[in-house]
Amino acid sequence: MTDETRVEWRRWGAAAFEEARAADKPILLSLTATWCSDCHEMDAETYGEPRIAANINDDFVPIRVDVDRQPRIRERYNMGGFPSTVFLTPEGLPMTGATFMRPTGMRQVIERVREVWDKKGDDAGRMPRALAGDKPPAGEVAPRIEEHIAGQLSVVFDEQHGGWGDAAKFPMPRTIEFALKRDQRRALQTLDAVRDSLYDPVEGGFFRYASKANWAGQNREKTLESNAALLRAFANGYRYTGEEAYLDPALGTATFLQESLWTGTGFGGSMGPADGTDYYLLDEEGREGAPGPRSDLTVYAGGNALAVDALLVLAGLTDDEDARSVARRTLGRIAGDLVDDGVVTHFSSGGGAGETRLLQDHARVVAAACRARQVLGTDGVGGTSPVELARSVADTAIDTLLDDGSFLDGPDSGEGLLSHPLRPIDANVEMANALVDLAVLTGDDSYREVASDVVGSFAGAWDRIGVQVAEYGAVSARLLRDPLVIELGDVGSDLHRAALRVADHEAVIIPESGIEDGRARVSSGEQEREATTPEELMQAVSAVTPDA
Repeated sequence: MTDETRVEWRRWGAAAFEEARAADKPILLSLTATWCSDCHEMDAETYGEPRIAANINDDFVPIRVDVDRQPRIRERYNMGGFPSTVFLTPEGLPMTGATFMRPTGMRQVIERVREVWDKKGDDAGRMPRALAGDKPPAGEVAPRIEEHIAGQLSVVFDEQHGGWGDAAKFPMPRTIEFALKRDQRRALQTLDAVRDSLYDPVEGGFFRYASKANWAGQNREKTLESNAALLRAFANGYRYTGEEAYLDPALGTATFLQESLWTGTGFGGSMGPADGTDYYLLDEEGREGAPGPRSDLTVYAGGNALAVDALLVLAGLTDDEDARSVARRTLGRIAGDLVDDGVVTHFSSGGGAGETRLLQDHARVVAAACRARQVLGTDGVGGTSPVELARSVADTAIDTLLDDGSFLDGPDSGEGLLSHPLRPIDANVEMANALVDLAVLTGDDSYREVASDVVGSFAGAWDRIGVQVAEYGAVSARLLRDPLVIELGDVGSDLHRAALRVADHEAVIIPESGIEDGRARVSSGEQEREATTPEELMQAVSAVTPDA
């Protein structure tokens, strides 16, 4: 296929790889995203240069991939950011690559790759270490995992500016949530920095990251995934503090999602910077007459599941009926259009469909369905109950992706490196955390056992896991402690509302549990208390969790 870049891009697939083998040419793989401003700049400046385009068309088989639509390719070939420009052998092994390249740099790399290809041919490619077939080192699920990651919260914290690390700053919402229970000062300082530096005060929503350690140099794109995760993190910041400074950005982000990304049945994937002007530096009046940002309104399963989870947390904390309603509708869209007999499809758009059985999609749908059970009760969503949806999606992942203790990121089939299994720790942790909730909601300990196996499968490297995967410490701790469980009668009662606001975002709430209306049972292991008022419920929580 051809576009404005003058490069004759092919689609990723068997035909492009067969063409490269038949012509004895290397592949130039371009990884891009709709929201990526550098991708559009490289298209105009580098791929739009006629001589570079001609050289690429003559000497390579060029393939373009949208990283949001094809995440397995993204995870195997990402060079550290987008755009990623990767030169491959016809078998799909990387030879070299880079991120953004200007025309001069591209000319030099093209010449060097041609020389290497002429000398070495297929031997120029190399298998990435993560795909070489070695399993992660297994170990014991022990308290040292949580202790180590909690310790890293202070070791790598930027005391001056907030956030973790001393280079580009990403908001790291799951790390913030881990810290809210273990290092609240640093969690709140980071929420403050994210709000002050990345939040759009005009239309709501958060920009993806800042390129400087002091949170300057904002990359002004807004993705559904980052906004959903930050909405939940700020809502949980409000849970622990009661401060409007954290609630207001959460509410504003919920408004942004509904006004800017809502398609009528789900949320689109992203909004990028606008062409021709820095739209986000304008005030409300200025934006009304300015060209708007590019949008990708593809409804992705995983991103929409994250949004459901976040909106339901917000609804539980605030009684926001708009958040509750749109979350229910979105989960219905996921269940009705993107889940079939437990199999999740990554997206469905314009008559086309994405891959199926991607681990992260399954993990996030399970988590969203579990949250729906806690906030909405047993009400059917898309013709099935939340727990039935969660079980079917979890069971499919366990049956088809669980391999010797940990999950693969998707089917181990396809061209290039797609045929090599990848066991991403972050997606494994997301699934493990969701399975811990599902075990409590169903009373089926087999889900907890799978979660324990998954966490244990990475535990041999516990001392090399840092704050970027802080959720690993959270789920390991949950597996070592009895869960805080609150069982209730009616959905929406004062007791239910109070339970959803307990100052522990890892508590599991079970309304419509068979308990008499107007009563609640609060338990953690062998500790158990009864309550009939919100005040008694809070006292019961304190009694059964004395270390909280």
